[in-house]
Amino acid sequence: MLSMPIRLSVVVPCYRSQQTLPELHRRLTAALEPLVDCFEILFVEDCGGDNTWEAIQALAERDSRVRGIKLARNYGQHNALLCGIRAARGEFIVTIDDDLQNPPEEIHNLFSKLDEGYDVVYGSPAEETHGLLRNMASRVTKLALQGAMGVESASNVSAFRAFRTRLRDAFAECRSPSVNIEVLLTWGTTRFTSVVVRQDERRMGESGYSLKNLVVHAINMMTGFSILPLQVASLLGLLFGFMGLLILAYVVGRYFISGSTVPGFTFIASIVAIFSGVQLFALGIIGEYLARMHSRSMERPPYVTQASTEFQQAPHETRPEPLPSRQVNRGR
Repeated sequence: MLSMPIRLSVVVPCYRSQQTLPELHRRLTAALEPLVDCFEILFVEDCGGDNTWEAIQALAERDSRVRGIKLARNYGQHNALLCGIRAARGEFIVTIDDDLQNPPEEIHNLFSKLDEGYDVVYGSPAEETHGLLRNMASRVTKLALQGAMGVESASNVSAFRAFRTRLRDAFAECRSPSVNIEVLLTWGTTRFTSVVVRQDERRMGESGYSLKNLVVHAINMMTGFSILPLQVASLLGLLFGFMGLLILAYVVGRYFISGSTVPGFTFIASIVAIFSGVQLFALGIIGEYLARMHSRSMERPPYVTQASTEFQQAPHETRPEPLPSRQVNRGR
């Protein structure tokens, strides 16, 4: 536990989670009341199409520490997180999924690491509880993330994280429609670490991340926050250019040594197909970057809020007011 009282904001992106929110709220309040004197819980509803927003409103009516924000449409998990992070009023922020796979009772372990001087602490599960294909896709995504972040701890990232709120100043002007919280946090610090936490099985609802979504997420992350794909395309160009010189040397050498040319349509067709494929691959990568430049030139916002449980909702560009200091009634 931190050596001094803190003010904490818990940000929860919500997508079709009306069944899990009451239990998540109960466990969060039970875990946080002994840990901090003042906290808030921000539920950001990402337009899943069910009654999640009504469940958030009901919780906000019963508990003044609950705040709810409803987005205008479905923007994705990281965009919803960015909305909640910008609206947070605490000195520290914890992000946690809405599916109860990350136990709120493990939050104190994250803060124990923050007290050692780190700025970002991830709760890394000891064992993934998803299926084989989902686990493999998750590992590939983390490898892509490690290349985009440029830090070794990227292989231990998860949606269960705690960090210092001041880090959001580094990406205060970020207006890209493609958002990745892990990469944005690297703009403000290099002090990352992780702790092993328990991960429970999902008992209610279905995950919004399919195998296809994870693959698309990895591609978006690499082309949106890293130049590694362009470097790979350049390396392939050099490699196949060198291969072309070897093939040319073979063809010319055979002609002068044996007086014959290389026969066969299959050989020529194979060489043309290989080199054309590499060219199209490189053009595809360049096209991804051009598409992102075009998207950003339109200045599309990463999210737009539609409603809030508060009477007055500040625009998402406005810096939130400090959380008022007050003691939590623990029923003692």
